[in-house]
Amino acid sequence: MQGLEFQKSPAPFTLVIFGATGDLTKKKLIPSLFALFRKGHIATFSIIGFARRSWTDEFFREEARKMITDAFGEAVEQNLVGVFLKNLSYVSSTFEDPDGYSRLKKQIPLHAVTIFYLSTPPEAYIPIVENLGTANLSQKGNSASRIIIEKPFGNDLNTARNLNNIILDHFTEQQIYRIDHYLGKETVQNIMVMRFGNGVYEPIWNNRYIHHVQITMSETIGIETRGNYYEQSGALRDIVQNHLLQLLCLVAMEPPSDLSADAVRNEKVKVLRALRPIENELVKTEYVGGQYSAGIVGGVSVNGYREENNVAENSPVETYAALRVFLDTWRWAGVPFFLRTGKRLSQRLTEISVQFKKPPLNLFHNWSSMPNANQLTLRIQPDEGMRFVFNSKIPGFHTYMRPVHMNFAYGSSFGEESPEAYERLLLDVMTGDSTLFTRTDEIEESWKFITLLHDGLEQNRDVGPFPYRAGSAGPGEAHVLLSAYNAKWRKL
Repeated sequence: MQGLEFQKSPAPFTLVIFGATGDLTKKKLIPSLFALFRKGHIATFSIIGFARRSWTDEFFREEARKMITDAFGEAVEQNLVGVFLKNLSYVSSTFEDPDGYSRLKKQIPLHAVTIFYLSTPPEAYIPIVENLGTANLSQKGNSASRIIIEKPFGNDLNTARNLNNIILDHFTEQQIYRIDHYLGKETVQNIMVMRFGNGVYEPIWNNRYIHHVQITMSETIGIETRGNYYEQSGALRDIVQNHLLQLLCLVAMEPPSDLSADAVRNEKVKVLRALRPIENELVKTEYVGGQYSAGIVGGVSVNGYREENNVAENSPVETYAALRVFLDTWRWAGVPFFLRTGKRLSQRLTEISVQFKKPPLNLFHNWSSMPNANQLTLRIQPDEGMRFVFNSKIPGFHTYMRPVHMNFAYGSSFGEESPEAYERLLLDVMTGDSTLFTRTDEIEESWKFITLLHDGLEQNRDVGPFPYRAGSAGPGEAHVLLSAYNAKWRKL
């Protein structure tokens, strides 16, 4: 059965990793699969790598051994590694060659579940899906055949719809798992538990008590080797369309009727449909874009975006995006949501901060300090946890107050380490739970919002991007989004 409330115990499965020689396989997939094996979550399985390089089964296993050692250190249990590696094999083929899929088909044992993981550049998605269909590997309608697709899922509304249509020619919606690794993080999943598993939050989770919400994803890294990709995407397509809008959905959604996959995702879609469009002239008041220039990050001098490899010398692409968005719903009418993301900022941080309204009457106007607004902050990275800020009198005969913090940290509260996001998401696919994955209508609604915003920027080319120094908090122009609401961005 599907849903967050059910115990996970996967049946025997085969996982085919397209793009098995790439960085995602090296840094996330093989280490996460080994972690699941090491913890006893998976037992009977086979993993088949599929990529262009002329590797053999033995070479793939040795490369996987290095991936595991890099992730867990030299002290990792070599006997367990050896048992795990026996389940690995490899098919050398281009993604377009039908013969490769014929050879793949012969290697897939008759397990109950077959999973195809597209860990490839997005231009390879369509040829892989079509070849899986031609080889009758997709088995449309068979829920035991599943496909996992990484972002980016399209580049705008039209390309997303086209990709959806092609995949749906060969797989049903129930077989498709569009992955956003942020949804596998413990704090992200805990948003629903915090809201709907406690009696204190939901009665005040509305426009009567909440002044505004800030959702931030800041990174210290630049675009690294992804110049070609980033020139086509920018921060809006790369981060806002998926990660930030997914976090917005979880913060703003109504309580689902139950915890089944579709009940949860139905409520998320309602949030996306309630987003007030930022289009035409509104891009001038509701959006600020930025682009990093040379600076110092972590004590190291770094190039500006336009000096990076494979970036045009006069590129207009945004590496920073800040938005003020509204939801036209009864619960959230009038409450601004401030979203921001950026490369080469001063701190690596992802968090959701809910600022409540101040008390309606200040009884402490004769005190030497005034009460601050209460804040509830959910930190997703780097240190997952929650913090609530409230006001308290300082002990003594004087009349001073100051904000104090109540902290909850995942790393120290439960005596066990949180699983890596990909561990959770892979296990969900193995057990057929699609709750934390994105449905077709979610994808299209989020792209509709971003595409209208992009179209507005094309019509108003004088709107940025504004330069900001690498290692800073982003362009100063972004402060205007909050100033009308007597608010400030949280410090990075």
